[in-house]
Amino acid sequence: MQRFNYHSHTYRCGHADFDMTDEEYVQEYIKMGFKKVAFTDHCPEKNKIDKRNDMRMEYTERKEYLSSVKSLKEKYADKIQIETGYEVEYLPGEEENLKELKGETDKLILGQHFVYDDNKNLVIIRKTDIPNEELLRYAEYIKKAMELGIPDIIAHPDLFMLAKEEFGETEAKTAKIICEAAEKYNIPLEINLNNIFAHTYYEHRKLNDYPIEIQRTKLGRVGYPCKDFWKIASKYNIKVLYGADIHRRGQILLFDKLVSFANEIIGEEIISKLKFIEE
Repeated sequence: MQRFNYHSHTYRCGHADFDMTDEEYVQEYIKMGFKKVAFTDHCPEKNKIDKRNDMRMEYTERKEYLSSVKSLKEKYADKIQIETGYEVEYLPGEEENLKELKGETDKLILGQHFVYDDNKNLVIIRKTDIPNEELLRYAEYIKKAMELGIPDIIAHPDLFMLAKEEFGETEAKTAKIICEAAEKYNIPLEINLNNIFAHTYYEHRKLNDYPIEIQRTKLGRVGYPCKDFWKIASKYNIKVLYGADIHRRGQILLFDKLVSFANEIIGEEIISKLKFIEE
């Protein structure tokens, strides 16, 4: 079972557990036998673009955040390898600011949550049943970020299925654009576990301990990981990894169960064809 995770948030983003310290996350990782982790909290924006509340840390918080992670890296060096990082979005015109964030951290993951429309308004991918034109723009933004060498990992590349009821021709084209770029630029794609967590052990925003048989009955409501996306991905020579996308106390401790559910959703036949990273 994978014992590294490069997708982990903190209270600074405004939508993770406010009473969970950075050190407590590290302690849960150690308890689960993880060997390497990266804190990749939602990036601060030098130019305020995403004006939604409780979505990311402020730009003024970044130094304290990096200092905290580096301190834990030193404190727990004999038990676990810890890296600094951010989860970023690519937008045209923000290239230099993204490269600045990359230069001060160990790892950047690209979690594309929005794109510009033709009038340069933000279109939120996970909240809107996005038109085909903007769905393809989502794929092109991810592709462009890889071309520019910005991300080390593409987080939840199938996030767009949260806003879609069917996986049709445009959805397949979107997946192919992302997978072709990931193959060309050798950038791993992440099978994200957070949406599974949200519909099972964290249903109604409260941690529960229902038996696994009950949790399994809820998997039909999970938007991503999307089996159709990963079926396409399995046909490419791309690297794949699981990303826990940690926001909650106790979420790390459920990692193995969430991976098992992800495999059930995608299907063992497809999982067996994916090229998983081993670190």
